Amino acid sequence: MGVRREGRWILDQIDWTVRAGERWAIVGANGSGKTTLLEVASTYLWPSRGEVSVLEATIGRTDARELRRRIGYVSSALASGIEPALPALDVVLTARHAALAPWWVRFSPADRERAIEALARLGLAGFEARAFGTLSSGESSRVLIARTLMTEPDLLLLDEPAAGLDLGAREDLLARLTVLAAGPTPAIALVTHHLEEIPAGFDRALILAAGRVLASGSIETVVTGPNLSAAFGLALGVDARDGRYSARAAAGSG
Repeated sequence: MGVRREGRWILDQIDWTVRAGERWAIVGANGSGKTTLLEVASTYLWPSRGEVSVLEATIGRTDARELRRRIGYVSSALASGIEPALPALDVVLTARHAALAPWWVRFSPADRERAIEALARLGLAGFEARAFGTLSSGESSRVLIARTLMTEPDLLLLDEPAAGLDLGAREDLLARLTVLAAGPTPAIALVTHHLEEIPAGFDRALILAAGRVLASGSIETVVTGPNLSAAFGLALGVDARDGRYSARAAAGSG
């Protein structure tokens, strides 16, 4: 599979399979194609060549609107499309119809109860009436993840959910994602620039470099100093502790 924009291959020769129950971390430098890969997997972007199947449906041969109801997707582009005055409860409810606003649809009491439960699951009980635009970065990230749980999706795609969070908010979010990953949730794919933002319990990793797969497989064999050094163009050392990873420049690399 490949994606071409303005005469350049953003993704090229991508061969990637996500199976039920797997938790994937997608890592790579800026411009490596991570976000584009999730845009394709979420059906918001079609490949320029090759075939992509999501949840046993081939993109381009199925109703993407129906397929998106089975996919939980969090991205900065999605967040920017939400009306700041919209209450947190309504933000979560919009997932019911794969929309960004609730104005033209009606929701049942069961829908509202499910949305309230999703907020509570992310530690946001009592936030139902809070305007989305007044929330902190950490709170808005959790609202968007609660939104993905609204429809009990078969696939969860998280594009840099911890980006821009301070240390406390990041660790709070990662703790909640660790719990989520340990439960009977669907397959999860999470994009990040930073190993420190990979929640414990993620068992698979994909490293992209210049739009191609540099390494893919179990996280222990993929997230290594040599692989990360090749991806980022800098000698890096990797440390793993209690299911969490971190990286730093190797001594003398400067």
